[in-house]
Amino acid sequence: MTKTIVKNRFIQNTSHMMHDGTLRKSLEGYIRNRIREIPSEISQTFPNVKQVWKCEGELDFLYGYYVGKIEEGALHYLLKATRASAGGFVDTFEIRGIIETFRTPLIDAIKKATAR
Repeated sequence: MTKTIVKNRFIQNTSHMMHDGTLRKSLEGYIRNRIREIPSEISQTFPNVKQVWKCEGELDFLYGYYVGKIEEGALHYLLKATRASAGGFVDTFEIRGIIETFRTPLIDAIKKATAR
């Protein structure tokens, strides 16, 4: 509960952040870098997803898992990036929307890793 309160306080105390083009480009760069790391992570961490986790669709499971991980990392990244700046309001749905613009590369990275 404390983590959520801290995150919400951070989110509420940072306004107009995503309207800063430099910050958004930096966040998009972070997302691209995370997507590049995914095939290696999957091969090392999730060799047999269906044996470890109870899931119907391996791709759907891993997609949801990595969207969540990237969102969590993006919030942390923005927190670090804005400590020295004036800050603004960050809507977590806006962050999720930015991540979703990378849907195809993310799915391709997961497919590449699971095809091995």
